[in-house]
Amino acid sequence: MKHLGIGIDLVDVPRIVRMLEDKGHLALRRLLTEAEREYCEAQAVPARHAAARLAAKEAAYKALNQDGESGMIGWHEVEVARAPDGRPTLHFHGRAREVAERLGVGSMMVSLTHTDTQAAAVVVLLG
Repeated sequence: MKHLGIGIDLVDVPRIVRMLEDKGHLALRRLLTEAEREYCEAQAVPARHAAARLAAKEAAYKALNQDGESGMIGWHEVEVARAPDGRPTLHFHGRAREVAERLGVGSMMVSLTHTDTQAAAVVVLLG
């Protein structure tokens, strides 16, 4: 298996709390897919889970942009999902899917974590 890209990102949970207070769930509609929003809104503290998903999307952008030519991948083109065993995984749509195919992505590893104040994600793309 060949390593194709790695990305990491950290999101401040209080920033997401403020965003939800200021802009309500309209902000989540812009940043998350419907399935991601439903998952986050079903959690006791939606902002933690939204922050982790935003971190995963940013980490995926970084991992996909290893050649510097990925550009302009939209928020809805990287979707955080759960594998049947509960582990986080990503689904690529549109431009993200095109880039992943061009790079030869065959599998990935995704790790999410969060506390009351921080959410982080690491994405490793493998060929």
